[in-house]
Amino acid sequence: MRALVAVLTAVAVSGTGFWAGWSPASVAQASPPPAFTPIVGSVLGGETAPVEGSDGRHYVVYELLLTNAKRVPAELLRLEIRDQDTDRVVETLEGDRLVAALRNLNVDPVDDASLASSESRVVLLSLGFDSARDAPSRIRHHLSARAASNPGARMPSLVEYDLAPLDVSRRTAPLLQSPLRGAGWIAINGCCDGTGAHRGAIQTVNGALWDSQRFAIDWMRVDDERRLFAGDPEDVESYSGYGAPVYAAAAGTVVRVLDGLDDQVPGRLPDPRTITLETVDGNHVVLDHGNGVYTFYAHFQKGSVGVGLGEQVHAGQPLGLLGNSGNTSAPHLHFQAMTGPIPLGSDGIPFVNDAFTTTQRIDDDEFDAALFEGVALPTSSGTSERHEHQLPLNFDVVTFP
Repeated sequence: MRALVAVLTAVAVSGTGFWAGWSPASVAQASPPPAFTPIVGSVLGGETAPVEGSDGRHYVVYELLLTNAKRVPAELLRLEIRDQDTDRVVETLEGDRLVAALRNLNVDPVDDASLASSESRVVLLSLGFDSARDAPSRIRHHLSARAASNPGARMPSLVEYDLAPLDVSRRTAPLLQSPLRGAGWIAINGCCDGTGAHRGAIQTVNGALWDSQRFAIDWMRVDDERRLFAGDPEDVESYSGYGAPVYAAAAGTVVRVLDGLDDQVPGRLPDPRTITLETVDGNHVVLDHGNGVYTFYAHFQKGSVGVGLGEQVHAGQPLGLLGNSGNTSAPHLHFQAMTGPIPLGSDGIPFVNDAFTTTQRIDDDEFDAALFEGVALPTSSGTSERHEHQLPLNFDVVTFP
């Protein structure tokens, strides 16, 4: 699927349901004997916990950073994700599946599983479980590779060892209202079925790597005839979602706001030389909900943002109108939850919506035909399903109350 955004992209806000006291990724303690490990690894980002998706499965989503620290070139062969307590293998990545999960630090997909000397790769991991109880409390990663087998090695050999243990929290994801209302909203670039644009949108901000968009969703809307747009595809007014009100997902304080950028012409992206950390997401609002939880709303119409810096807002309060400002190629709302006020320099965290109804789930080809050819979505052959306290998943077609 071609991404919409080029990669650079009444519920009380306290007590149960929020990720109070976010901390760096919790690392399972162990005291193994000394071992030579030419490829070193660490978990990217902060605390990880299962979140329930609209399919009823519970997902643990995170990234593993691997670096070949030796002069000998390396090749990743297999990565097993194991339950630290039972040694159960919960996921195995090898061959094409491993390559598909890899990204370089410029967020681009890679052609193979090689690691040159001093080179790094990010492994995008989405582990699905039938229930939160099935998710391990502690994870370890068992790596098989061809790499330097000792400090003096000059040729790669088979190596196999554990690295980057991780504790999995049992915190409850923040419970939020939807930032939108009504029918026909499609979740684009969402969790948790693969490695879409948001999962690869790792940024370098303030001297660190961040995946703020780990659980982000781009919301686009179809009209009553199931079309994303009707008329000139280069006119923002042709798009069904354009101008839709956007609402605060929970009570909070406005800590960032921008409202002065023009809409982009659909189908085009701005000159990359004009993109900054401040303007990449266009006109936008960031809300601080307390307890280390922030929400981010991006790509508003110019002049439509109706809240100011420092303002206290209530859940469901209008923030602005859906537009096409910033680094975007079609009108949509970019929404995410995160641990800090910097949209590209915070850790993305899972969230669940209080209530929504799914009417169908489309696929990549159906969405591309709707966005690039103006083809109507196929009529759903399934039945509508109401959801509470779940995360909308990629390509869900949703009605919000």
